[in-house]
Order: sequence, then C-alpha cells, then structure tokens
Amino acid sequence: MTAINKMLLDANKQFEAIEEQFQTLQILNEDGEIVNKEAMPDLTDEQLKELMTRMVYTRVLDQRSISLNRQGRLGFYAPTAGQEASQLGSQFALEKEDFILPGYRDVPQMVWHGLPLYQAFLFSRGHFEGNKIPEGVNVISPQIIIGAQYIQATGVALGMKKNGAKSVAITYTGDGGASQGDFYEGINFAGAFKAPAIFIVQNNRFAISTPVEKQSAARTIAQKAVAAGIPGIQVDGMDVLAVYAATLDARKRAVNGEGPTLIETLTYRYGPHTMAGDDPTRYRTSDTDNEWEKKDPLVRFRKFLVAKGLWSEEEETAVIERAKEEIKEAITKADAVPKQKVTDLMNIMYEKMPANLQEQYEIYKEKESK
Repeated sequence: MTAINKMLLDANKQFEAIEEQFQTLQILNEDGEIVNKEAMPDLTDEQLKELMTRMVYTRVLDQRSISLNRQGRLGFYAPTAGQEASQLGSQFALEKEDFILPGYRDVPQMVWHGLPLYQAFLFSRGHFEGNKIPEGVNVISPQIIIGAQYIQATGVALGMKKNGAKSVAITYTGDGGASQGDFYEGINFAGAFKAPAIFIVQNNRFAISTPVEKQSAARTIAQKAVAAGIPGIQVDGMDVLAVYAATLDARKRAVNGEGPTLIETLTYRYGPHTMAGDDPTRYRTSDTDNEWEKKDPLVRFRKFLVAKGLWSEEEETAVIERAKEEIKEAITKADAVPKQKVTDLMNIMYEKMPANLQEQYEIYKEKESK
C-alpha cells in the first residue's frame, strides 16, 4: 500500500476561509461615534429618540422586576439589563403583522410588540391570564424549553409562506440554545423550504454558566448558518443601530422570498441567568464584568444622541418617571386579577372533561368554595 504523504484537507485554511466571512457588524463604537457610515440605517430623529426611550424604559422595567421578584410579587424572571440593544433593536425592525416567538428572557420584545405589561407580570407568576394573548398581538408565550422556539418559528414562517403573507416569524435564543438539537433542526428545515424566518442568537457569552468557548469549537455562532445553506451575520449586540440594520436587512430578504437569516448578536447580561438562585460570580470575573460595562448599550447610544442634540438628562428622567408609574399601575392591575384556581386550569384545559378528572374537579370545587 502506498503511503499518503500529503494531507487531503487543510482544515485550518478551510476554517480561516469561513471565519473571514463573519466579521462583526458595528455602526457605533463605544464612544457613540459612527464607524460604518454605509451601514447606517435611515431612521428619523424621532425614531432614534423612540429607540432610546424604549431602552431606558426597559432598563427601569428590569430593575423593578428584579425588586418585585425579591419581594415575592413575581415568579420566574430572567434579567435583561445589557441586552436591550439586541432585544429592542431587532424588534424595532419588525412590522405589526410579524410574529415573535420569544425565549424566557425576551419579554421586552413582547411588550413593545403590544403585549400589555400587566399580562407580562401575570406570565411571570404562572397565571393563565398571562398567556391569553390579545387579538392582533402577534406573539406567543415565552418558551421555557431551551431552543424549542426555533422549530416553532420555522413552522409559523412556513405557514406565512403558504398563505402568501408578507410577514416574518422571528425567534430568539442564547448561545446555550445554539448547542441544542432544536436549533439545528429549525434553521435547516427553514433553509430547505426558504421559510421567512429570522433566527437570533443572543450570545451573552455564558449561557447559564458555561463559557461559549466550551460549548462549540466554531469561532462564531453565525457561521453555523453555512451548514444550513442560509445567510448568517455576526453583529455587535451592544450597538442598537447595528442590530436594527441587520434585522431590517434580514426581514427584507425574507419577505422577498429569499428565506431565513441567522443573526448572532454579541451581547452580555449584567445580572444573573435568572432570579432562581444563579450566582454569576462563580463563573464570571469582575474584570469581564467591567469590560462589558464599558460597552453598555444605553451609554453608547446616549452619547450618540447627545452629540446630535437629540437627548438630554431631562428627557431621560421623564422616561424613567413614566416607566416607574406605568410599571406601578401594571403590577396593581395584575394584583387585582383573581387568584388562579385548580378548577380554572381544568376548565380551560378540556372542552369535555374526562370522567376521572370530573370527579377530581368536584372535589376541588368544593374545597375552593369554603
């Protein structure tokens, strides 16, 4: 047998060729300066101010939600501070008819897409009224199973295509979700059928506690799009304009029949994974936290707007006060909703209740009447 002296594949050269195509899209640097004029989206001054308003409001909502959770007035809660640009920049590029399939950290997108805030609070409490999405609000309840929303988004997007709708389905997961089988199945199926879907991976570096470098040998998550035959792009997820531009571009392709896009946003969550006992100091260093605090999406965008004469301390204070008042009203409204009962759940679960549950239903009904 003749020995093969030359390797048939130069793996390093192959990887380098792929990774070279996934440079991070950035429009604003950390000082709020435009570094990519060609990619600058065409937004009016009012739209720019609205984006900042939403980010400030959402930061206040996160702070209040953490406080309410600690008081026992909310249930499950996943902090969002640090990810506002990724979440709200992408949602801002959508139209009302587009459908959001969120993960459990993506409540802000749902609220800005039309979900009443008090219902978001009820969802956190596990109350079924929090899952009664109003007519015309195109969102579903946040997915708790990591990555499952990717397959669901593909199905929704394929339905839109079959109906001839000029809309898209957008879904979110984190870097941990990109390690799930559902992630690969979702983007592969959507690519095969050119479904109008936008898949966003909010890479906040640590999933629950595992560094992204230990989750995959790939240098970027965006490059995983190559295997599915769909476009992929990596974006500075602390730059709201870059996220908006990338999402808007993906939406245009989708409604034009060009299929789905995978967007990786490089971002960071300043708080714990959830308020259910996670301690980020066990897997993140203070140096890493400090490094990402300098990239704060609110600080960066504020500098940009102030330089343009579009934002002031007085305007930001007004937004903060409005947010506090509306959050107070929403939690009061959530408190006024009757407490959930076992019989409520049984009533809404079945059109015709099975005989074995009917017996249990009567037992609980009697207990609840006392």
